[in-house]
Amino acid sequence: MKPTLFLLAAGMGSRYGGLKQLDGLGPNGETIMDYSIYDAIQAGFGKIIWVIRKDFEEQFRTQILSKYEGKVQCELCFQALDALPAGFSVPEGRVKPWGTNHAVLMGKEVIKEPFCVINCDDFYGRDAFMQIGKFLSNLPEGAKNQYAMVGFRVCNTLSENGSVARGVCAYNDKRHLTDVVERTEILRIDGVISYKDEQGEWQPLEENVPVSMNMWGFTPDYFEHSEAYFREFLSDPKNMENLKAEFFIPLMVNKLITEGTATCEVLDTTSKWFGVTYAADRDATVARIQKLVDDGVYPNKLF
Repeated sequence: MKPTLFLLAAGMGSRYGGLKQLDGLGPNGETIMDYSIYDAIQAGFGKIIWVIRKDFEEQFRTQILSKYEGKVQCELCFQALDALPAGFSVPEGRVKPWGTNHAVLMGKEVIKEPFCVINCDDFYGRDAFMQIGKFLSNLPEGAKNQYAMVGFRVCNTLSENGSVARGVCAYNDKRHLTDVVERTEILRIDGVISYKDEQGEWQPLEENVPVSMNMWGFTPDYFEHSEAYFREFLSDPKNMENLKAEFFIPLMVNKLITEGTATCEVLDTTSKWFGVTYAADRDATVARIQKLVDDGVYPNKLF
């Protein structure tokens, strides 16, 4: 069974100022997610599913889904603040979504095969999709609790415009993830990649250390684990009182690998990640995509 690509597209991109998921950055108005979908199809993915907010469904269908008709199977699902387990309700004053793993849970009814989760507004690159596509396609039928994460080499994820925050990954001799430490400031200092530690001191970081860019591979049993842990998350008074508390994918994965329920293989990739975090990043992203087209990595018109 071909794996499915599951794109997280429910965020507005408030810092960027609009629906950056729908911003045309390629030579013919292609979005970043168009390149992800093109790469995924090349890597053997058979279905594309988005999780979006219901209120921009019409714009999404018109602007995005229409271009894929007849090329790949597509479906939508929707993230809503009140999509909670029985017995739970949205705390008064809560407006923030419940986080990336809540968004993943929205795919439970439509995803029955191994799947890859990505951010729709991050450019991951062909090799990354090849690596995760190969991992998911090679899983034995009915496989459970065998997950993967694409570990981008930190040198391929830096910004020329300042420091970045990255989840720095550690793994064992089987390349199974053992820990992810969030480093909120990483940049080159005098040519050396460095991060600021808890004491505010700069420490060197090896060029090829893997970092998480939210590109995960799961089997459908992940939904059951997530439902159970989401109930625990909501049962914690601290999470209900904190109107910004979020149920993140790394939180779920960390629980499963720590308790020994699942393994998560760290896949190496040569791909260079880039994205549009702020409006000022747009021109550089347009130029990088154009160079990939000029170099023949992508056709001038994708779809």
